[in-house]
Amino acid sequence: MDWDVVLQMIPKLAEGAVLTLKLLVLSGVIGLCLAVPMAVAKASRVWWISLFPRVYVFFFRGTPLLVQLFLVYYGLGQFETVRSSILWPVLFNAYWCAVLTFSLHTAAYITEILRGAIQAVPPGEIEAARAIGMRPSQVFRRIVLPRAFRMALPAYGNEVILMLKASALASTITLLDITGMAHTLYAKTYLPMESFVTAGVFYLIITYALTHLIWFLERRLHPDRKEPVTIIG
Repeated sequence: MDWDVVLQMIPKLAEGAVLTLKLLVLSGVIGLCLAVPMAVAKASRVWWISLFPRVYVFFFRGTPLLVQLFLVYYGLGQFETVRSSILWPVLFNAYWCAVLTFSLHTAAYITEILRGAIQAVPPGEIEAARAIGMRPSQVFRRIVLPRAFRMALPAYGNEVILMLKASALASTITLLDITGMAHTLYAKTYLPMESFVTAGVFYLIITYALTHLIWFLERRLHPDRKEPVTIIG
């Protein structure tokens, strides 16, 4: 390892890290906003209400993210209707294509996480809320959703970290995120170890920060849980 070269690479990879975080935060927020109503609909017992979320989740969980990214970035531009629409200035841009694809992809997984959490809310809590006179909408807004979000947080945190690593695919459509910048530095220096090991360290640092953020939120949302639950010891 040439440590002098590594030190020279750090500022460039830091620029890529900024882009990676932008993609992660924006797609995560949009994906969560899309997932909440779809999770509610998918948890419904009425088949025609849950039909669209089921098809949506099946498609986006059943096809690779790289294929979805290529369909959005390369595929939509072949349609004249898309090129002449007001959406073309957005879809023409690689950054927004990545944000759109990552948002739609992670929304499918978050939908399943929230759907499972909604259905796991203890029936006794719902019955207690009804017993004190809460309307169904109040029960859902004040009891079911907050409880479901607390239960879903660990799995949601895992999905955020998975999306962080999946965001490396943005480099395949010309974006200079961490991975894209590492490829560029490798092409200039012909030093693969220095380029990609340093990029890996950036991913580890971001993952470490996200993991501790999720732990902090879990402790804040579960103030009664002072220590992690253990099975042995």
